[in-house]
Amino acid sequence: MPTECLFRDDSYRKDCEARVVALTEQGGIVLDRTVFYANSGGQPGDTGALLLADGTRLAIADAIYTDKSKTEIAHVAAPGAPALKIGDVVRAAIDWDKRYGRMKIHTALHLLSVVLPYPITGASVGDVDGRADFDIPEAGQDKEAITAKLAEMIATDAAVSSRWISDAELEANPGLIKSMSVRPPMGTGRVRLIEIANLDLQPCGGTHVRTVGEIGAVTVTGIEKKGKQNRRVRIALA
Repeated sequence: MPTECLFRDDSYRKDCEARVVALTEQGGIVLDRTVFYANSGGQPGDTGALLLADGTRLAIADAIYTDKSKTEIAHVAAPGAPALKIGDVVRAAIDWDKRYGRMKIHTALHLLSVVLPYPITGASVGDVDGRADFDIPEAGQDKEAITAKLAEMIATDAAVSSRWISDAELEANPGLIKSMSVRPPMGTGRVRLIEIANLDLQPCGGTHVRTVGEIGAVTVTGIEKKGKQNRRVRIALA
């Protein structure tokens, strides 16, 4: 059953009421709706808890998609958590500080892809740091110069927004896809675009801040050679 993914329309929503609609063979808990982002695109699944009306708290260690089309999310309970049954009503609540840090880093990585307009071969989003791998044909990238360009863009406080286009529209505009390693989820008929006003536009299912000014100071902490043309660029919140 498709999960209503509330985080796609409102990354700032911290909790919601939901109902258990399925339990997977692996012990995952599927809700009819959720604020938990599921592990994908280099961004980890949210942690948090499912809270029952009687006060029972069930810790959630991860959230994952159960299908390739990324329509159903299973909430992975921490070891020793009490069992739930289909029909139980819960309040799903994420660990907000961790999510908000990831929103900042994920948005900063979009800006990094503007500074370095090369194909992306991998990425990872953390709470306070992250990295992106680029297929860069030449060496000599400068940490201080990239940090300065990121600061210039963050200072604009450009708005970050999302909208949906059809699968066919994306296929007609393949240049929107920057990542060589993670393809946007297709097959449901529509694809989500993230736009940073006057700076960037690309398909992405992750969570982001509302304006780039919320990111704050970001530093390029390292540039590593990972192959003949591959460079791994690491960033961190200052």
